[in-house]
Amino acid sequence: MKRKIQLFAVIAALGMAFVGCSQPELPPNPEPPAPVEQQPEENTEEPAEEEEEEFEPVAPEDMPSRVSKVTSAADVPLIDLNNGAQIPQFGFDAELKSLSKDQSEEGRAALNEATAKNVALALSLGYRHIDTAHSYANEKGVGQGIIDSGVPREEIWISSKLWPSEYGKGTTMEAIDAMLERLQTDYIDCLYLHHPAGDYVSAWKDMEKAYKQGKIRALGLCNFEGESDAFDLIMQNAEIKPQLVEMERHPFAQREEAMAIAAENEMQPESWYAIGHEDEELLENEILTSIADAHQKSVKQIILRWQIQSGAVVTMGAEDEALMKEYISVFDFELTPEEMEQIKTLDKGDAGRLAKLDYKQLGSVLTTPVTD
Repeated sequence: MKRKIQLFAVIAALGMAFVGCSQPELPPNPEPPAPVEQQPEENTEEPAEEEEEEFEPVAPEDMPSRVSKVTSAADVPLIDLNNGAQIPQFGFDAELKSLSKDQSEEGRAALNEATAKNVALALSLGYRHIDTAHSYANEKGVGQGIIDSGVPREEIWISSKLWPSEYGKGTTMEAIDAMLERLQTDYIDCLYLHHPAGDYVSAWKDMEKAYKQGKIRALGLCNFEGESDAFDLIMQNAEIKPQLVEMERHPFAQREEAMAIAAENEMQPESWYAIGHEDEELLENEILTSIADAHQKSVKQIILRWQIQSGAVVTMGAEDEALMKEYISVFDFELTPEEMEQIKTLDKGDAGRLAKLDYKQLGSVLTTPVTD
């Protein structure tokens, strides 16, 4: 079966102005020139560097995130991250692609209203991990859904992602505060850099400052695992290394190398496209259908259980209650070691990936601002 991925992007013509920094000329001196040996005294010091605004770490008891008490529900395990925070291993992906294309004010209102209902429903079914992103344009709906659900905010793990147009010194800090406002919360449990485009190193530095202030409980990278240069730059410049790394991962693309790098750096892997974007070749695979029959489960549930047993965090989106229940009902059975080995044979390596972005070509597209 042919699998097509369509990328829709509007590339705006961007004018770039570069302003040079030069030393200002001194005013004319009416006095005779100073002796040559004295002239260096005026320039013995290095040019003053731009002062960094100091962000003192906030005492743990004063951090907004101090109230966090993320809980386990529906038998979903909690996983310890490298900083001691705990994340529910299974979560709800709040993206609503069916309504996201309408960028009008009315369209965005409908998107956020539907999102609020979906999030509240997911929480009522036992989900305690909600995943969103600024590019999904529905963070307001996520925040409202949490409020409407009646589940205490501190019992829920919220993840979101910054778009590359929000990367940059100071710009990222402003974007974080704006995100908190949209989500109607004082802190975010995990904040990701969504793509390796733009000034992601400066963005990471701002995220570290927000982390120290208690505005963020964990830091993550999304789609960096396939871009070694970008990943290396983050790791070389990071004072606080990532807690999570999110990647496309499913039985046809098991990402063994990326999983090994995550393990070496004590980063928790998280899978997107967890069931292969519902690819028919995957969902109709004989090995998977045979295992599903043996456990009286759907193929989707078998894949999700494989994700869980292989150590990944997973989030799944759905727009109806039956599907939400199906996805989270993967904690009442286990795959045998033999079944795990059978699934391992399905790996096609890099060729099995469904979404491989060329960041050199798409850089300007990915830095186009999000329409809220």
